[in-house]
Amino acid sequence: MSYEIDAFHDSHGIVVEVEAGRGARGNATYRDIIRTSLIVDAQYLALLLPVAYRHVSGGREVLVRAYKECADLLSALYASQRLPLPFHGVLLVGY
Repeated sequence: MSYEIDAFHDSHGIVVEVEAGRGARGNATYRDIIRTSLIVDAQYLALLLPVAYRHVSGGREVLVRAYKECADLLSALYASQRLPLPFHGVLLVGY
């Protein structure tokens, strides 16, 4: 099985995933973490997410705080230690 990722640094094993706009919704963060965990040579994950993304849904404006939601998710994952990630580190960047 293969996955399309945004970038990969071979010698350091760094996978880069950038989620923009709608990509920051719909559990994209979960998919990025799980799919990157399955990449054999992935040692590090650099995940770039919008701090806030606004869109209209059902006639009302919705604010998605992708960066904060992912930071909370990663904090919970590392705190619980029930689902260990196979990375030496995760870099979360908000833009």
